[in-house]
Amino acid sequence: MEKEKIKELVSKMTLEEKAGLCSGKDFWNTKDVKRLGIPSIMLSDGPHGLRKQEKEGDHLGVGESVEAVCFPAGCLTGASFDEELLYELGETLGNECQAENIGVLLGPAMNIKRSPLCGRNFEYYSEDPCVSSKLAASYIKGVQSKHIGTSPKHFLGNNQEHRRMTSSSNIDERTLREIYLASFETAVKEAKPWTIMASYNAVNHVYASEHRENLTDVLRNEWEFDGFVVSDWGAVNHRVEGLFAGLDLEMPGSKGVNDKKIMEAVKSKQLNESVLDNACERILDVVFRYWENRNEKAVYSKEKDHKIAKRIAEESVVLLKNEGILPLTKDKKIAVIGEYAKSPRYQGGGSSHINAYSVVSFMDKISDESVFYAKGYCDADETTDETLIQEAVEISADADVAVLFVGLPERYESEGFDRLNMKLPANQTALIDAVCGVQKNVVVVLHNGSPVEMPWEKKVKGILECYLAGEAVGEVQYDILFGNTNPSGKLAETFPIRLEDNPTYLTYGLDKDDVDYKEGIFVGYRYYDGKNMNVLYPFGHGLSYTEFSYSDLEISKNKMKDTESVDVSFLVKNEGTVFGKEVVQLYVSSNDRNMIRPQKELKRFKKISLNPGEQKRITFTLKKRDFAYWNVDIHDWHVLTGEYFVCIGASSRDIRLESSINVESTTSIPLKITLDTPFGDIFSNPKTMEKAKKMFSESLNMEENKPSDNSDKNVMSPEMIEAMLQYMPVRSFIGFMGIPEDKVEDMVSYLNDVE
Repeated sequence: MEKEKIKELVSKMTLEEKAGLCSGKDFWNTKDVKRLGIPSIMLSDGPHGLRKQEKEGDHLGVGESVEAVCFPAGCLTGASFDEELLYELGETLGNECQAENIGVLLGPAMNIKRSPLCGRNFEYYSEDPCVSSKLAASYIKGVQSKHIGTSPKHFLGNNQEHRRMTSSSNIDERTLREIYLASFETAVKEAKPWTIMASYNAVNHVYASEHRENLTDVLRNEWEFDGFVVSDWGAVNHRVEGLFAGLDLEMPGSKGVNDKKIMEAVKSKQLNESVLDNACERILDVVFRYWENRNEKAVYSKEKDHKIAKRIAEESVVLLKNEGILPLTKDKKIAVIGEYAKSPRYQGGGSSHINAYSVVSFMDKISDESVFYAKGYCDADETTDETLIQEAVEISADADVAVLFVGLPERYESEGFDRLNMKLPANQTALIDAVCGVQKNVVVVLHNGSPVEMPWEKKVKGILECYLAGEAVGEVQYDILFGNTNPSGKLAETFPIRLEDNPTYLTYGLDKDDVDYKEGIFVGYRYYDGKNMNVLYPFGHGLSYTEFSYSDLEISKNKMKDTESVDVSFLVKNEGTVFGKEVVQLYVSSNDRNMIRPQKELKRFKKISLNPGEQKRITFTLKKRDFAYWNVDIHDWHVLTGEYFVCIGASSRDIRLESSINVESTTSIPLKITLDTPFGDIFSNPKTMEKAKKMFSESLNMEENKPSDNSDKNVMSPEMIEAMLQYMPVRSFIGFMGIPEDKVEDMVSYLNDVE
């Protein structure tokens, strides 16, 4: 519907109708206004499958939902690094929504993985905002290509479940911009989602649903978001303040309590009615966008979508380790061990919990007579059962290879609470140790939503990270383990050796309601790589059954202004004998020690397919933003003039090619010099440097103090004096240097007058 017609419709609504439109009719539906022909739409949980509840609703995955295909969770699809794949996932879900009369799918979930302990990490894509935002953009475009809305969540700073409804994520401006806002920015700008979901938590002591700076100044005015903002379910604290800040729709509603507060605020002139009108217009724009593109004939095949879920998982599973043991061959005697081989953990807990259509386990898929099974442990009980372990040891000792299916139970990680540690259950660790004691050929297959510690890592020859692979998990595991599918996933997060290595370790979960992001921009690999710290597996890591070589790096220019762009290209070749896919990664690095910044940052990535012996040239284009940091003085992105390094790698720790480029800034940062300004700041500013050095040299008679060949070598040289001045404030001239105060003030005025 045209915007003018929507405005006209809103003008005909009563104050009560307008206030009511801004809250849910029930748990999942918006309100309709029958007298004006305004329909309602249904919102439904995602993001990796439909959790449509026909009757009484809930937002924690407790109640029953319709049967639906369970696709891989975000922790796994993030490892695909495949934008086309995420678009296809979105298309498939969008079509299902059309068939199920759902107007908005609540997803994707795209918060940053700040700590491995976050209970909801299984829904999120990455520790890196480039990966998170680009993959989310593709998912959103795919869903909305079917005229179904999306709701990227949770905006903003929802990086833990512990006390999520009362805690404040206290994040400095630069970190917000470079990490947490950046995770949403590209998705919003490129994909233009119909809605955005505001999170439960506060950001810098203002609840996310009432945060005008984020919801209006950044989201709407800067990023040009034109959809409506919906609360997370129950995330409204002060309804009128939220409406003014930019929160349009409250879900699931407050049985009219908050509607009355809105009406009273308008009547008392506390709230301008135009604010309410704008919210209604944004809601109706989405409502009619859905209904005017309603596909009454939409149907979908669960069997077909199950196959799509399988292929998505195949493209995403990560081969962490392979010492020549994989792929398996049918002539081997194989011991299959672990309850997850028969009853796999394939999805997360909470609001994204799917009533799965057809779950296939590894043992459902395999029928070879040379395969023997032992349960090994009980998922529901962490007690180490010596009888179960002994059975596993016996069949392992008599086998050529043992494949252990282990992971985290759902009670370990879910919406609503955080993990306590990074360990596997004790009975599973004991099982792995026992099997390794009798069998040297061991493969571990993991089912988990986030990293785990692996004290047994050096004892095994193969590790397959399946994360939460959806309902086709067993089929995928079978095809990869036996070489029918070549694994191509890469880690979108770092696996530290132990929890204590994570930068949030000392404070995570201990801050109560004041959660200070003290690590700043150093999240994930930005921290580990910056410290050159040993990790279990680095960001971007993933093995294949073939090998890829990188060569012939070309950069279209060796210097550029920050208003220009530069092309980077290189060759990648499949050196092996089987078809494979590689995720190429481009990082930008700077050695400038005058600025706190990560050692390197991912700026581009692409997944490519290569036949044996085939090579392809990959080209990326870099622009200002790729070399910039967020400058808190000008509140904008800024590039420092200097040398930058373009690094091409197979992971953040496996850089294959590197070259440099000089970038010149076209924006100068104004320096306001006061008596408290250190001399070093004045010397390092291009506008003041030469004039200041000359002036200070004259004031201090540096040339007169320069030692002659026969003079005392202890007399300070101009260089020594300049070094001492670096951290001395201008006011030290008055007392320490004995220069008259009025002369010093004249010097300050003179320097501030520099153009």
